[in-house]
Amino acid sequence: MERIGFVGIGNMGRPMTANIVKSRFPLTLYDANAEAARAHAAEIGANAAASLAELGAASDVVVTMLPNGKIVREVMLEADGGLASQLKPGALLIDMSSSDPIGSRDLGPLLAGPGIGFVDAPVSGAVPRAIAGTLTIMLGSDDPALSQRAKPVLLSMGNRVFDTGPLGSGHAMKALNNFVAAAGFAAVAEALILAGRFGLDPKVAVEIMNVSTGRNFSTENVFGQHVLTGDFATGFALGLLAKDVGIAAGLATALDKPLPIVAETDRWWQAALGRLGGTVDHSAAFKAWNGEG
Repeated sequence: MERIGFVGIGNMGRPMTANIVKSRFPLTLYDANAEAARAHAAEIGANAAASLAELGAASDVVVTMLPNGKIVREVMLEADGGLASQLKPGALLIDMSSSDPIGSRDLGPLLAGPGIGFVDAPVSGAVPRAIAGTLTIMLGSDDPALSQRAKPVLLSMGNRVFDTGPLGSGHAMKALNNFVAAAGFAAVAEALILAGRFGLDPKVAVEIMNVSTGRNFSTENVFGQHVLTGDFATGFALGLLAKDVGIAAGLATALDKPLPIVAETDRWWQAALGRLGGTVDHSAAFKAWNGEG
């Protein structure tokens, strides 16, 4: 089996790497927090690399799960001389981060020079589905052979892999999906703010939406359980959702297609981010928009 190197042992990386080991791939971990990487490797039965060079020497396929595409580029091309320079020609990079699709498309040719294949494969499902190994994965690639090579690794972490098109298309689809989710949440939030001002019971309003045409993911899974209860604990941070909406808005700009809803949704979430910070749960944005806190 191919040797897997994994860079980025955060909230998602921990369960994803555990599932890679369960699928019996030889796994080496690397994280900027070397102590955390060593502890996690010992817990799941993997190896921890002390440097990117050590990770590169131990890997045929590298998976990155990092905060953004800029850091992925730094890891591959700049940090400690660049991980790409430490990999053997024929190695494969799978970027599972929420990265900018234009940046991913531009990174591909830079990796092709030293003979490194590259596919983008961001995920949907957050931590609970990462633990269960049931992530939905969006796979972008310019080479069908690379897609086929990546799929056994991806299916150790998810149960559905969608081929989305050329390199960068997976990252584009991830951002667009989360933009739609964020716009839906914002629409429900506005409706409930207005409902409350008019004297309607927000709980009844959500119940009506859930059996009517206003039903969406947020009415079914977020507002009743987390917003109206004051729980605000979906497990998905405001900063992460705001970042994905920003990527979608940036894509509209890059494609010279200035669409109004994505721009306004981006402005709406950036306002909540500026007021509450990125570490709070995304559902807490309702409080910022409603003038609370």
